[in-house]
Amino acid sequence: MEVRTKPRYSVLKTLAAAIAASGTLGVTNAAAQAAPAAAPTPEHSLATKLSVFSEYEYRGITQTSEKPALQLNLDYAHSSGLYLGAFLTNIKWLKDGAKAGGFNTNANLEVDLFGGYKFEVVKDITMDIGYLRYEYPSSKAFKPSPNTDEIYVGLAGGPFSAKYSYSTSTLFGVPNSKGSTFIELNWAQEVMPKLTLNAQVARQTVKKNSGLTYTVYKAGGTYDLGDGWATGAYFKTTNAVEANYTVLGKDWSKARLVAFVSKSF
Repeated sequence: MEVRTKPRYSVLKTLAAAIAASGTLGVTNAAAQAAPAAAPTPEHSLATKLSVFSEYEYRGITQTSEKPALQLNLDYAHSSGLYLGAFLTNIKWLKDGAKAGGFNTNANLEVDLFGGYKFEVVKDITMDIGYLRYEYPSSKAFKPSPNTDEIYVGLAGGPFSAKYSYSTSTLFGVPNSKGSTFIELNWAQEVMPKLTLNAQVARQTVKKNSGLTYTVYKAGGTYDLGDGWATGAYFKTTNAVEANYTVLGKDWSKARLVAFVSKSF
């Protein structure tokens, strides 16, 4: 990696308010006739998941300064394709950003609220359209606010999925960044019973702040332990400009291995 000098104080102050840094096989007719009918999809479903990560990183950028994170996912789905959800996690990037900028904050929590609609556009291809709100309580000291709104559209079929996200507000407090985008291509495939491998290539563009634009790469796996338990790990790296993502001596964008364990209820 190219060695770069640390950004000037003004750039760090911008960072303080800125970055997020937030298949099946065929069967014979006889076997098909003998197989039990698939259970009907419930009209309403609610899923809860509690996870512990070695660190919380989002879009390749650490959100907890390489410290562990406790996370909660709540997901409601209707048989029509409508869904709502919430995600909660501890964070540290706002506190570090404030310290680098010469002020203090109690903002150490991220609450994401989202909703959308999934539907099949053609056989085995699903479209997902939705809205996502990133909320950071106690972050009023930051100007612009790190609270962010995004709309998104995605397509999924087989082991592949793609998603396009567009910010309708400034992106995580970066000045004049309304209209920033995140484009991602994902792959996930069960390669043996209980073991799923996954990978991602994605591009974060930051409107009117090209120095903060970067590409992220991820690859890893998840193992189903049974009874709702899962564990896994993945490696993430980016080509972000190191100087622009270094705060209090830590490069938030650097390559790291992230591990996790989760329990679904």
